[in-house]
Formats: sequence, C-alpha cells, structure tokens
Amino acid sequence: MKFDMEIRDDVCVLSLEGRLDSNTVQNLKTQFDKYIETNSKFVFNLEKLEFIDSTGLGGLVSCLKKTIPKGGDLKIVNLSPKPKMVFEITRAHKVFDIYDDLDTAVESFSL
Repeated sequence: MKFDMEIRDDVCVLSLEGRLDSNTVQNLKTQFDKYIETNSKFVFNLEKLEFIDSTGLGGLVSCLKKTIPKGGDLKIVNLSPKPKMVFEITRAHKVFDIYDDLDTAVESFSL
C-alpha cells in the first residue's frame, strides 16, 4: 500500500495505491491519524487501488468516523472496477459520497 497526500483548497487528498486489506489497513489508520491532526476534510482517491476487502472497507469507515467530531467529512473518488463492486455489494456507496472526478469531489466541500 502506497499513500500520496496533497492539499487542494484546504482539502486533504489521499491517493491510495495497491491493496487495502487486513495486511495494510493498520498502515492506513496510522497515516490517517497523523493527517487528521491538522485536517478535517478528506478525499480518498482510489483510482490506483487494486483491491479492497471487508477489513479495508472497515478501515475507510473508521477514518470517516474520525472526521465527524471535527466537523469534517471523507469522500471517495475514482473507484476502480473491483473496489467499486465491493462498495456496491456491501452498500458502502450509501455511507460515502462517491465522485468520478477529483475536482468535483474537492469542490463539493465548498457547497
């Protein structure tokens, strides 16, 4: 699992690459705990995420829950086909705001 972080219009954009599963979810949580100290608005770009399992999905939900007390949110963008299927089967697409375009996801915080 690789992470890239950039700030766009006061929104923290985290790009995840590789697999998000029981072997890598703790790394995500650890990194997220660092970013949430100074940010509350997040977009997770999953364009290069090849695989996600239920543990990985639970990690994303955990990150989302951490934004709420800070008045923030976590949005998902660029779901690749396999992770998109997991989101649909588990109905996680009803928990997260999901976008097809990074700029639109970032701009949604301004609305």
